[in-house]
Amino acid sequence: MKKSTLTLFTLLLFLSTMAQNGHGTYGLIDKKVATIEEKVIEWRRTLHQNPELSNREFKTAEMVANHLESLGMEVRTGIAHTGVVGVLRGGKPGPVVALRADMDALPVPERVDLPFASKVKSTYLGKEVGVMHACGHDTHVAMLMGAAEVLTSMQDELQGTVVFLFQPAEEGAPPGENGGAKMMVEEGVLNDPKVEVAFGLHISSNLEVGKIRYKPGGTMASANRFEIKIKGKQTHGSMPWGGIDPITIGAQIVQGLNNIISRQTPLTKEAAVISVGKFEAGVRNNIIPEEATLIGTIRTLDMDMQKVIFEKIHLTATKIAESAGATAEVVIADGAPITYNDPDLTAQMLPTIQQTAGNENVILSKAITGAEDFSFYAQKVPSLFLFLGGMPKGMDPSEAAPHHTPDFFIDDSGLDLGVRTLCNLTLDYMRSKQK
Repeated sequence: MKKSTLTLFTLLLFLSTMAQNGHGTYGLIDKKVATIEEKVIEWRRTLHQNPELSNREFKTAEMVANHLESLGMEVRTGIAHTGVVGVLRGGKPGPVVALRADMDALPVPERVDLPFASKVKSTYLGKEVGVMHACGHDTHVAMLMGAAEVLTSMQDELQGTVVFLFQPAEEGAPPGENGGAKMMVEEGVLNDPKVEVAFGLHISSNLEVGKIRYKPGGTMASANRFEIKIKGKQTHGSMPWGGIDPITIGAQIVQGLNNIISRQTPLTKEAAVISVGKFEAGVRNNIIPEEATLIGTIRTLDMDMQKVIFEKIHLTATKIAESAGATAEVVIADGAPITYNDPDLTAQMLPTIQQTAGNENVILSKAITGAEDFSFYAQKVPSLFLFLGGMPKGMDPSEAAPHHTPDFFIDDSGLDLGVRTLCNLTLDYMRSKQK
């Protein structure tokens, strides 16, 4: 028999065996998840009503740690400031699988009329802000807590070890602080025990409940924060010719940055985005200030394109400023890399996803320019990151509020699919490694 034929035969045999062996397990997982579904929803609503900003997830971490300890697993706290790691060692030898959920909320005031809506206020960058789980991290925590309870109930039969990563600061640590997945990795969460693969889910407000999206390879963009400081010359607002106006120069730089994407980037190769999110200058209506600052984000899906875009941002900002007699200093910070789904792992686990959600509910999608620091785990071990539907059934996706907005809404009836998916991915991967 030729090697290629033998390889195909072996793969088909493995998938057939996995399906046969896993059929009963899927039914068991369905039953176990059904018994805790109301509990998972209650956890999610409690978390939603009590959101905490990045690196400040103290009560969330306490809730998670208490739950994991009640299950009898090994629990480590204070990882990357407020992170919690639970280690569940199965009764049988096998691979180490990591499952991850992020815990932080955003400085966004909630506008959704819910009985468990957030009324929390906090301080962000020196300003009082409303705080909301406007990206669904509350659902991620609740689903992983549910998966921990289900898998713990099967500990004696578990063919390996599960590492539960409850991670702070996915949205980015406050300026001057470290945090997030990068810090979790640096503190060794993938090393003891040695993780072999990692799985993660992200809820989606414009994907219908019951559906899952996936993409092999690059699935989410890299994200880099940039800051451009423009220094001109202060003057009276009535005599702009007496100074060098950094506000006008800043406006021209914003347009120049837009032109990098629209006129200088091969978007048919991969998508890319430059967005200015903050423009700060001046203190008074009749004074043209000396300085202005632009702060924004860069999203890329290709490393070569990223390098070119970084170079063009430096060139565009400095030369526009120079042409007006000003100077511009450009700083581009390190950020989350491209979130990469290992193609072989994705292909291996696709039957599990389809069996769990139903073939018709599993959608191959294109990459998106949103970013995820799950990418730091994926740099270290083969990983798979999926999108889970959170939009009410029958709703027009164009009418669903985007993530990071006050009207963001998730239908928590879809959380059971997330718990089942995390459990089945873990069990099927472990089963695939048994000799």
